[in-house]
Amino acid sequence: MKLQGNKILITGGSAGIGLALAKKFVELDNEVLITGRTKEKLDAAKSECNELMCFQCDGSDPQQITELSQSIQNIHPDMNVLINNAGVLVSRNLLNKPESLVEFTKEVDINVKGTVLTTSLFLNQIEKNKGTIINVSSGLAFVPMMSAPIYCATKAFIHSFTTSLRYQLESQGVEVVELAPPAVKTNMTARLPEDGFFDILSTDELVKATISGLKSGKKEICPGQASKLRLLSRLMPDYIERKLAKASRGYMPKTSK
Repeated sequence: MKLQGNKILITGGSAGIGLALAKKFVELDNEVLITGRTKEKLDAAKSECNELMCFQCDGSDPQQITELSQSIQNIHPDMNVLINNAGVLVSRNLLNKPESLVEFTKEVDINVKGTVLTTSLFLNQIEKNKGTIINVSSGLAFVPMMSAPIYCATKAFIHSFTTSLRYQLESQGVEVVELAPPAVKTNMTARLPEDGFFDILSTDELVKATISGLKSGKKEICPGQASKLRLLSRLMPDYIERKLAKASRGYMPKTSK
């Protein structure tokens, strides 16, 4: 992927990893469009980087994703890079009865359905522009963490989906990249201790590793601890699964009485 002169759409770009990537791509002389669920977060992102073009969209709502794709294709037909970054993580104890079935599956709706629908609706445009699709999975796509069972399963889905997508599109001139971050210092990981098992990267460190991976043409970018999880999942799966379960035990909600 070339790093300059693109028009890039980043879902979930109003905070965290998405916003950090957005600001870096602007710095590298790209036009960047971001989505976010709330106007307040989009306005805050805009105040940090005025060059960003903002679109309010809930990544779990098929109608909103459809309307977003129609708007982008009409207003920005030269958009050639899609970064599927929107995602949520919820710590869960599966022994507890969910408060609502809708809430219980929101990680599936955003992380899985949102990525699949967004990719499908923008695929013809990306193919026409011989562009790039970057799907953000996680180091937890390779090793499940006990305290986030649904999140980890959704990220394993994204890993598999991205691999299949890459092979389907390799003859169409579309590059497909997977970015699998480790724990990154954002609101999503606020409860993780920095002196524990988790080696937490800053967003700046993650962005630096991502740009380096894209520059070198990597199809799977696994910065920091994510590369270790990926390797150990193949060499010592039982060991690393138990190690991660022990490290995350304190973050799982207690069983309701």
